[in-house]
Amino acid sequence: MRSGHTGTERAGDGASHPAPERRSAVRPAAVGLPLLGAVITLAVWWLVTSGLELVHPVSLPPPQAVWQALTAGIDVLMPALGVTTMMTVVGFLLSTVAGVLIGMALAASRRVERMFAPLLVAVNAVPKIALGPLLVVSVGWGSKPILTMVFLLCFFPIVLSTATGLTTTPADLAELARSLNASWWQAFRKVRFPAALPQIFIGLKVAMPLAAIGAVIGEFYSDKQGLGYQILQYNGIGDTATAWAAIVLIALMSILLYSALSLVERLALPWVRATTSAR
Repeated sequence: MRSGHTGTERAGDGASHPAPERRSAVRPAAVGLPLLGAVITLAVWWLVTSGLELVHPVSLPPPQAVWQALTAGIDVLMPALGVTTMMTVVGFLLSTVAGVLIGMALAASRRVERMFAPLLVAVNAVPKIALGPLLVVSVGWGSKPILTMVFLLCFFPIVLSTATGLTTTPADLAELARSLNASWWQAFRKVRFPAALPQIFIGLKVAMPLAAIGAVIGEFYSDKQGLGYQILQYNGIGDTATAWAAIVLIALMSILLYSALSLVERLALPWVRATTSAR
């Protein structure tokens, strides 16, 4: 009897503590797998450029040359990274505010959606790089063309995700709000907007890398000496290794900003992970 009882307790203990084992298995993978992906990418890069010499070093320098250029030009590239990061974050925040407000307007009225949705699609379809010279003429030099370019690239996925989230409220939640005689504002604040947040964050995560692209394109036509400006300068004098070092910094900046946004999503929406199945 005692041994059977002990076996039951052990079985119960094993069944009641699956979470710590899963966490200990997931945490190393969350760090190790990205590092493994980076190592594989660097290995392929080295193999293509140095090992097999499939690409000329002028077009794509080997990783060791890019690293040397990065360390040699760190005093120029790091301030440029700060400029590009600032333009990316500020432009993304402006796009978020405007995109959420426009998405709310489209979701609130079907007439507004029918009037302005085709216009938004048309604006999003315009090649943004073609607008660069026109932005300099329209808004002048400095930060304005950069922020405008970031806004034009970012706002559409945010608008679309916001409008989609607000118009696809689960029927049971909407019925619960009606049964409680909630006003429009109460239903929006307590039900519709919280239910739309996962969809909104999808649009934000799509827009974040686009913000970095918009900042770099905007710097091509601005006097702000960010990483986009440095890419043009170093490429113009034939220093492709330093230009690629700037591109690598842009990629790392985008990864960090995207990871920060994902962390904000985890902290702001703790119920999403609890109510959805893991892969």
